[in-house]
Amino acid sequence: MAEPCRILIGDDHKHARQAMRMIIEQDPFFELVGEAQDGYEVVRLAAELVPDMVLMDINMPGLSGLEATRMIKEAYPSIKIVMVTVSDDASDLFEALKKGAQGYLLKNLNPSIWLTYLRSIVADEAPMPKEIASRILHEFTPSPTKAPASTNLTSREQEILTHVAKGLSNREIAAACTISEYTVKNHLKNIMQKLHLHNRVQLARFAVEQGWVSQRFQGDDDEK
Repeated sequence: MAEPCRILIGDDHKHARQAMRMIIEQDPFFELVGEAQDGYEVVRLAAELVPDMVLMDINMPGLSGLEATRMIKEAYPSIKIVMVTVSDDASDLFEALKKGAQGYLLKNLNPSIWLTYLRSIVADEAPMPKEIASRILHEFTPSPTKAPASTNLTSREQEILTHVAKGLSNREIAAACTISEYTVKNHLKNIMQKLHLHNRVQLARFAVEQGWVSQRFQGDDDEK
């Protein structure tokens, strides 16, 4: 990415916005283009500025970060959204990821972790947490009466989706498929374009619902 990653911040707390601004300004790879104090303002500025990424607080007055995420992703699917929160409440984070967010960060993490993670989001290299993968397996199961969706995915792409659903990183997928990380990244990009999906959680959900992923791997991990 030759140009800086343009970031919009959405948080109703002034000090939180200031803290995020200070973190972003540490890395010239990122450029802050706007700040919003509530969900409605985030949606308005996203339409006006069309940033590359939005740092979105989950809990905001008026319109929550969850609903703002849904609205932005429906209108501008290419905008990457990272949820920021003081609590790693699995239910809220899971809902955000289902609505299209690319990831999440806890506000009390070290700034260097923030910057590394945000760079991985830009590069589409951030893996899905194993606990999220496990939850997908339990909440979304293939229906015996539902025919698999008609797709033009190749057998290799289907194989990669099964690894995504298990929470594997690009590096782990590359090792499992004996291909390069660059090839994995290209496959994932093509898969998302074909399925019109926005993140690994949505890809994992699709794979599970198609019956391509067995719940057995969860038990296998528990036995180790």
